[in-house]
Amino acid sequence: MLRNINNFTKFSNLKQFRPSITNFKNQYTNGTIPLLHPANICKKILDTQYAVRGEMVIRAEKLKQILKTDPSKLPFSEVVFCNIGNPQELEQKPITFFRQVISLVEYPNLIEQPLTQQLFPPDAIETAKLLLHNISSTGAYSNSQGVPVIRQAIADFITKRDNFPASDDDIFITDGASPGVQKMLKLLIRNENDGIMIPIPQYPLYSASITLFGGSQINYFLDEDNNWGLNINELERSWNESVAKGITPRGLVVINPGNPTGQCLDLENQIEIVKFCKRKNVVLLADEVYQENVYAKNKTFHSFKKVLRSLGSEYDNLELVSFHSVSKGFIGECGKRGGYFELVNIDPLAKALVYKLASISLCSNVIGQIMVYLMVNPPKPGQFSYKLYESERNNIIGSLKRRAELLANALNGLEGVKCNPAEGAMYLFPQVILPKKAVEEATRLNVKPDLFYTAELLSNTGICTVPGSGFGQRDGTHHFRITMLPPENKMHSVVQLLVKFHKEFMQKYK
Repeated sequence: MLRNINNFTKFSNLKQFRPSITNFKNQYTNGTIPLLHPANICKKILDTQYAVRGEMVIRAEKLKQILKTDPSKLPFSEVVFCNIGNPQELEQKPITFFRQVISLVEYPNLIEQPLTQQLFPPDAIETAKLLLHNISSTGAYSNSQGVPVIRQAIADFITKRDNFPASDDDIFITDGASPGVQKMLKLLIRNENDGIMIPIPQYPLYSASITLFGGSQINYFLDEDNNWGLNINELERSWNESVAKGITPRGLVVINPGNPTGQCLDLENQIEIVKFCKRKNVVLLADEVYQENVYAKNKTFHSFKKVLRSLGSEYDNLELVSFHSVSKGFIGECGKRGGYFELVNIDPLAKALVYKLASISLCSNVIGQIMVYLMVNPPKPGQFSYKLYESERNNIIGSLKRRAELLANALNGLEGVKCNPAEGAMYLFPQVILPKKAVEEATRLNVKPDLFYTAELLSNTGICTVPGSGFGQRDGTHHFRITMLPPENKMHSVVQLLVKFHKEFMQKYK
């Protein structure tokens, strides 16, 4: 029997907190509203929304507290956070070699202890020594662009990956990929007449940041019927409509593999995208944080830099910025906050401005930088730790693939649900055709139908997902994003709970 949901406090929509100042005068004895109050705060902040940590997560955290104090009140024993790509929260184990090196650089005195030779492999000890020689201490600020030896390792990684040279001078290390994205959006957006083209569905970092920086969001829709493919004709439509409205497109965001949609672009499609950017003179912003997460047998990740360089010198004036992170892939070190971006074909004066932005916050955290170093420079064949590293990597990627297939098959077996398979990344984005009565009940409660569905799912099963409206979707459709990150030994029970809930929900609102 489904539990009823009646209280829909719109935490994620702060526009409700913008009443006139006069409405608050009676709340304060001196008639003055505090400066740090929604009525007095920058409108751009109030308008910014980030669904991944929005309404559903706030509800889920409250339910988690109830389970600690009075579990008998709820029909489930745990909250499963499938709202965000946070692998280690859902019991994914860290890569052993990475944590061994981090332990040694955090406490260098360990290196000289007799027991260390027994507890730590020799290549972990040598890596820690190399890093400490170049960093001195993880408690010290680094160069604002990042530790030079780590930037060089990133450049070497990119060179090997793409078979085209990379320079450490074009690399900026950041606290995860997100700060890098935001730096570039700050540079591109001058006023509300500047637009950034983003995919719909999209990762809400982009919509939130565009709003926060005062730009215009230009939507282009991915093709759900073609496994969330990117159609060049849709880019042309989006471009033309924005220009007709007086908006100047200055950047094109492409997320590959896709978030929340999980598609992996074909090489031919990527070539079309690069040509489009050159033709329209827009900066290509390539979000490539899931480049290690490719599951489809007929799919291969190609970086946009490799695609661009392979087209020859004619494209040497096409501006490209690509982003990568330790939070995703098989590593899942979200809490370490490590990432980088590479500037390609960027004017030196603009690069100097990027450095100025980076220097304002002094530097990214050094442990995150070290984790980036380990990501791009892991144990190699013949080294002591290689076999364990390769085994851990393959086990994680293989398990993610199995979990993705299990979840997609279960969703596609449900009434009114259509789900494309995950070719990559960590998510599925199923469409749910909701019964008319369910839509009417959501309307009565003054909430979006997909939020209503995901709220009932959470309250009845403890499974926390994100409504599709938080990522964008075509009018009249309803989706939700769910990760495939619950551990494999729990994934079957998560699927069973989801299937049972959906059947009861559809029956209730027939």
